[in-house]
Amino acid sequence: MTRLQGTNPNRTILVIGTLLAAALIALALFAVRGQPSGSTAVVNFDTSSQPVLGQSDAPVTLVVFEDFKCPNCKRFEDEFLPELKTKYIDTGKAKLVSINYPFLAQSARLPTDDSKLAAQAVECAFVQSNDLHESYKSVLFRGQGNESAVWATKSRLKDLAANVEGLDTAKFATCLDNDETAAAVDADEKQAVDAKVAGTPAIYVNGKLVDSYATASVSAAIDAALQN
Repeated sequence: MTRLQGTNPNRTILVIGTLLAAALIALALFAVRGQPSGSTAVVNFDTSSQPVLGQSDAPVTLVVFEDFKCPNCKRFEDEFLPELKTKYIDTGKAKLVSINYPFLAQSARLPTDDSKLAAQAVECAFVQSNDLHESYKSVLFRGQGNESAVWATKSRLKDLAANVEGLDTAKFATCLDNDETAAAVDADEKQAVDAKVAGTPAIYVNGKLVDSYATASVSAAIDAALQN
């Protein structure tokens, strides 16, 4: 890096310009990413028509935004959620509300928006029942492909549906083929955009963004909410 030397009067102007540029960059990052880690801002989400894991009257609400092409979402579901479910959800202390945020296919400029197709498929399972939503979501994560490639085609999504016990696969296929849940997915995505969700999985505990999806961080946020 070239450094300024001596006492050239242009140095002051350059330093001021650098500081202004840094401030503008910080503002731009804030606008794109939303609230910084540890923010105490509370976001109100419409959870009235969303899939719920746990008891509806649980005192703490976890809102989880996921993209089914997201490997970190799969990791959360496989590694971290089971312990949270045992400790908080199964005991009635918290409930988990799932909201779709299908953005990866668009971000990668893939020829087919299979992030949205996967979300539509999960919603088609939810149309049949809340339990089938959870079952299909699990199957979908097990069959997850590369995030940088199109894999969640309608054909593949229907094949995966055959592994969900109790799912009416004919109704599921019709729902998916006719894009019957596209509007619901669009509404979910709007909630994510309005909240300036920066990526997935994004986890909010009683409306406050948790700075990590790891079990320890989410547990700490739930424990704090239970004390309030």
